[in-house]
Amino acid sequence: MRKKFYLDPPKILVLGFSVIIIIGAILLSLPISTTDGKGQSFLNAVFTATSATCVTGLVVVDTGSTFTHFGQLIILSMIQIGGLGFMTFATLFAFLLGKRISLKERILLQESLNNLSIEGIVRLARRILIFTAVIEFTGAVILSIRFSFDMPLGKAVYFGIFHSISNFNNAGFDLMGGFHSLTGYVQDPTVTLTICALITLGGIGFIVLNELFEFKKTRKLSLHTKVVLVTSFILLIIGTLGILVLEYSNARTLKPLSFFGKILGALFQSVTSRTAGANTLNIADMTQTSLFLMIFLMFVGASPGSTGGGIKTTTFTTLLGAVWSQIHGKEDVVFYRQRIVYETIYKALTITMSGLFLVMSVTILLTITEHGKDFLMLLFETTSAFATVGLSMGLTPELSHLGRALIIFTMFAGRVGPLTIAYAVTIRRNPDAYRYPKGKIMIG
Repeated sequence: MRKKFYLDPPKILVLGFSVIIIIGAILLSLPISTTDGKGQSFLNAVFTATSATCVTGLVVVDTGSTFTHFGQLIILSMIQIGGLGFMTFATLFAFLLGKRISLKERILLQESLNNLSIEGIVRLARRILIFTAVIEFTGAVILSIRFSFDMPLGKAVYFGIFHSISNFNNAGFDLMGGFHSLTGYVQDPTVTLTICALITLGGIGFIVLNELFEFKKTRKLSLHTKVVLVTSFILLIIGTLGILVLEYSNARTLKPLSFFGKILGALFQSVTSRTAGANTLNIADMTQTSLFLMIFLMFVGASPGSTGGGIKTTTFTTLLGAVWSQIHGKEDVVFYRQRIVYETIYKALTITMSGLFLVMSVTILLTITEHGKDFLMLLFETTSAFATVGLSMGLTPELSHLGRALIIFTMFAGRVGPLTIAYAVTIRRNPDAYRYPKGKIMIG
């Protein structure tokens, strides 16, 4: 009897993202997608499609000058689908067709949104679509009005919509041209604060947004939301103050700016390091200490169930809690008088170690494929790819074919998640029916 082939949620997510990337790459390879009418090489098209679908923002060619409006809209579509998750869009079409969401589809939604429970998952998906539409529309209006002072109205509206969607989804793609990103608006409070708000709202996670929306009625926040908000705020302050102090006297970054401009520049780089990818300062001109701080911020990344990447804020805080408890001789990790279960701590440790292993392995391989490149530049590029950030010191366009393939894999693994890929390639995952006797090893 033939054995029935079963696709579990991790396999479906990996295959779903792969299909979107392949379709996008094919479309970006068409002559209609590029301004020179020749189309992209397939490797470059795959790189761009992966970067867009995985909401990273690393580019081997300049988006604004290389792609036609058709190509840019393909990229924007992949950013939106990749940021919200293809299962969320499948749910949208089901809503429009009046189709009932099956149990299997609800489980896929739960896996895609990284939600703790299947209860209320369809209602959450509906809220996500509403939140996204409202936030992106508001951002687009503000940016369009601001850009209209610098360019024709039609172009300003187009730029406003593109940059609102790109930054809310933490993608970091821009249309400014010349790989300049938003450096021309470093001292502009309207652009800087609007983009920061879009990045932050997209990065804290839809579960948190939903709880904040309902707070007036419920008057309570879950442990998850409290940890996300506190950790995100602390990392934002650390990043902003750190970059402000480290770059204050740097003649190539903050020194020429006014004091208010310095604060805006430091704030933006702190926010964007948390998986967004746009920049208002030239990253290659920043000090090595600042770059290392940004590598740390990138690696931690955004929060679960968001459009961002990294190991996530809750993972980082859980590990810090475990270290704190161990140092103080406590058996449990406790936040806000609630004990964190051991399964969560093990998962946090696994995610962090998997991320570290991937980043270090790819960085080492890049030292072989990219001869003569600075190690910090390679580490920065790899971390940016893994955390789906999109910031670069200028290395991306200079990558060799093998180097581009490595970054493509890193972006994909960072967006889908190393654990999800591991689950997808594992034939069976069954818990042991027995337990071995305890063993002791010396630690430290």
